[in-house]
Amino acid sequence: MLRIAVPNKGSLAGPAAEMLHEAGYQQRRESKELRIVDPTNEVEFFYLRPRDIAIYVSTGRLDIGVTGRDLLVDSGAGAEEILPLGFARSTFRYAAKPGTVGDGIADLNGKTVATSYEGIVAKHLADSGIDASVVHLDGAVETAIELGVAEVIADVVETGTSLRNAGLVVVGEPIMKSEAIVVRRTGADAEEPKVQQFLRRLQGVLVARTYVMMDYDCRVEQLEKAVALTPGLESPTISPLHNEGWVAVRAMVPANEAQRVMDDLYEIGARAILTTAIHACRL
Repeated sequence: MLRIAVPNKGSLAGPAAEMLHEAGYQQRRESKELRIVDPTNEVEFFYLRPRDIAIYVSTGRLDIGVTGRDLLVDSGAGAEEILPLGFARSTFRYAAKPGTVGDGIADLNGKTVATSYEGIVAKHLADSGIDASVVHLDGAVETAIELGVAEVIADVVETGTSLRNAGLVVVGEPIMKSEAIVVRRTGADAEEPKVQQFLRRLQGVLVARTYVMMDYDCRVEQLEKAVALTPGLESPTISPLHNEGWVAVRAMVPANEAQRVMDDLYEIGARAILTTAIHACRL
C-alpha cells in the first residue's frame, strides 16, 4: 500500500485535498482525522504539519508527500522534488527599511537577518558568499526590524501588502520561488509502479485544468479553417451531421484561449459552440 503524507492545515491543505479528490482518491471527512485508508486505490494518507512532511518522507517510512518547495529546502531533509503542482505559489525575498540597506545582496554583508526559514536563508547567504547573521523567529517577522532584532528580514512575499504596511521594501533578487510539490526520499526507486500511477493521476488533473473540451458545428467548406483554429492534441474528432454539408467537431483547447477561439470560429460560420470543463485526463 502506498503511504502518502499530505498537509494537515495551512494554505497547502485545501488545494491539495481538492487535487487529490479530482485524481480519484478518498479524502478525510473530519479535519481531526490524521490518517485514513483508501482501500480502493491501495493508498494510506497521513495528515501532517506541512513543515514536517519532507522529514517524514526522507526517513523512508512514507513513500511520497505533498508540501511546499520552500519547506523542502528549509528542512534540509534527504528528500527531492519530483512533480510541481502549480498552486500555493509564492516568492521568498529579503526586505528592509528604505535607505537602510542597498538594493543588492552584497549589501547584506555584516547585517542581521530575521526569518522563519533559517535553512533557506543560511544556504542562500552562504552560496552567495555573504557574511551575515541569521536570527530564527516563528511566525510573522515584519516587526523584527522595528523592534531592533534585525536590520533585514527574509520572508514569503505574495502581494507585498504586508511589507508595505510595515514600511519595508524588497532588497535584491528573489531568494527562491515556491509552489506546492510532490517529494520522495532522495535516491528512492523512480519507477515504483504505485508512485508512477499517483504521479500520472496528478499530471492528468494538472493538464485537465489547463484545457477545455470544445464542441461546435461547421460547414464542410469551412472545416480546414476550423481545424486550424482547433487542432486538438493529435487531431480533432470530426463527425457528419444529419444535415448534409455540416459536421460536428470536438477538440481540446487551452482554457486561456477558449474565448478567442470561440470568437474566431463564429467568424468563419461555426455554430453551437460549447466548452466543457475537463476534470481528469491521460495524454
